Amino acid sequence: MKTALFTGTFNPFTIGHADIVERALKLFDKVVIGIGYNPDKGSKEGFLSPEIEARVETIRKVYENDPRVIVEAYSDLTVDLAARHNAVAIVKGVRSVKDYEYERDQADFNKLLSDGLDTILFYSRPELSALSSSVVRTLEMFGKDVSKFVASPSNKNSK
Repeated sequence: MKTALFTGTFNPFTIGHADIVERALKLFDKVVIGIGYNPDKGSKEGFLSPEIEARVETIRKVYENDPRVIVEAYSDLTVDLAARHNAVAIVKGVRSVKDYEYERDQADFNKLLSDGLDTILFYSRPELSALSSSVVRTLEMFGKDVSKFVASPSNKNSK
């Protein structure tokens, strides 16, 4: 069984994220969605807070009828999570050159820190390339309806 790891902060888990999961499931038997701690996006105190636990549960509900998807939070290195799940690759989504450069650097370090773990990049579909969790949070802050951008059991992606 070939397992891929898809990591991020997923705050919130968008239809763009769901699209990457669906595309990865065409290549892998299982996808582990790892909700990770990113030191650039906040302090580690309260990492396993009710808000993080709620995010895990929200994403689990999206995939509750798909046993090929596992969702969990983690606070160690991505390569450690990959080892725990015997993942053969990390999958990531790329929307822009900026994303590519960041993910390339991460892929290089993950490969060095592991036993050669590869990263596969999925380029976002053009209609999803402007979508980000940050944009969704900003729209929500201004009272806009973001339901069409956030993944749910009935709205995993915009296909």
